[in-house]
Amino acid sequence: MTEASSITIRRARREDVAAIVGMLADDPLGSARERIEDPLPQSYYEAFARVERDPNLQLVVAVDGDGVVIGCLQLAVLPGISSQGGSRGLLEDVRVAKRCRSRGIGEKLVQWAVMEARARGCMLVELLTHQTRVDAQRFYERLGFARSHVGMTIRF
Repeated sequence: MTEASSITIRRARREDVAAIVGMLADDPLGSARERIEDPLPQSYYEAFARVERDPNLQLVVAVDGDGVVIGCLQLAVLPGISSQGGSRGLLEDVRVAKRCRSRGIGEKLVQWAVMEARARGCMLVELLTHQTRVDAQRFYERLGFARSHVGMTIRF
């Protein structure tokens, strides 16, 4: 059984993409958005390459003692003019493999991202979670995040 104290957080590698997509697809919202095929569509690898090249983006994974990917998240550092030119961190795609949930792994990932954002000069960290993800909302509130915005989306 993998516990948070035994995981390592590291930058994602190309060979991690299938595990990441698998976690993204492992819920009702993600299963409608993602394509789990063998082989994976090339678009996932092209997106990974774009993320990897961007110095303001970090896609990281949590791996267990055997090197198996069991969690992920993406941290975007967004420079801006508002708030006296302060950058903000944006968390995206926080996921933990279903078999490893409720063991502190997601908390460790989010805490890592908050510390990384602070180290990179961010003045705040924000995240979006779908309004139907009630458990995720409770999780983030427990970690100190406060409801502060109304999100709006246009899909193409």
